[in-house]
Formats: sequence, C-alpha cells, structure tokens
Amino acid sequence: MDDVEIQQRAARIKLLLMDCDGVLTDGRIWILEGNDDQKAFYARDGLGIELWHRAGLMSGVISGRKSSALARRAHGLGISFLWQGREDKHQAFADTLAQAKVSKDEVAFVGDDLSDLPLMRQSGLSVAVADAIVEVRERAHYVTKAPGGRGAVREVIEFILKAQDRWDDLVVKHYLQ
Repeated sequence: MDDVEIQQRAARIKLLLMDCDGVLTDGRIWILEGNDDQKAFYARDGLGIELWHRAGLMSGVISGRKSSALARRAHGLGISFLWQGREDKHQAFADTLAQAKVSKDEVAFVGDDLSDLPLMRQSGLSVAVADAIVEVRERAHYVTKAPGGRGAVREVIEFILKAQDRWDDLVVKHYLQ
C-alpha cells in the first residue's frame, strides 16, 4: 500500500481505538497486593489524546485485561469507550462502532500483539506500534516509529490529524498564540 492510500485512509478516521498493554503502556505490568496492578502511561500520548478530543473526534480502549489504573487514566483523558477484560474483542468493537455511529472505514485501531489482529483487519486504518510483534507489523497499514508506551499513540494522532489538515490549527489555537 502506498503513502497516498494510507493518507486517504487516515483522512476518513473519526474514531481511534487502541489496545492498552503494549500500546498505551510499554507492556510491563506490576502486580500489586490486593489484586490490583500498576501501569505507566506516557504524558505525550495523553496530550495527543486530549488534542484528538479537541478536534471533536472520539477514542476508546479495548483491552484483554482489567485494570483500575487504565480506568483512571481513560476517565482522566475523557476516553469515551472503555472495554476491559475482553479476551474476544469482536463484540466490544462492534458495540463501539454502533454506539459511535461510525463505519469500519472511519476507525483506526492501534495494536501490538496477536489478539489485536482481528480488530486491525476490520479497521479502515490499522496501526502497529514500532515494537509490535512481526505478524502485527506486517499486517498494519502504518507502523509507528515510536514504541508502545513511549509516544506511539501521539504519533498516530499527529499522523491522522495532519492527514485531515487539522493539526496546525489545533496547535496554533491551543499552544502558539
């Protein structure tokens, strides 16, 4: 697929869906006492998600694990759709598209591992983070330069917003005036 086609796909996106572990985080999970876990999130990814929402676009996370840390982060960033503990992510994906009233062509999905491939195949723009497994990178429309949990989500957001010719206005309006 050539760069022009990937840009055209990005220009149609209205909903950004992501896996959590390995995408919003570097994939490491600290298991704590009391049946909870801890994750580290990257601040630049968070600001990217905030810019995404300022552009009037929607976001969501579909994760195979349950995590109170993810719930707090998603709430703090205003992420509209949060599905946790989903080994089979198909139904969460379908429900999200129905609730968001978007088509598959209007969805970008960012993943890193085998369980993300079914949703990537259904999405208008499939994205693999730089450190995703080979099978995921080979099947993505776009592979980030940044690894998961270290700016990959921000990179995807910038890429899509630039393809939609919205990035410069958002940056100028909120940061350069």
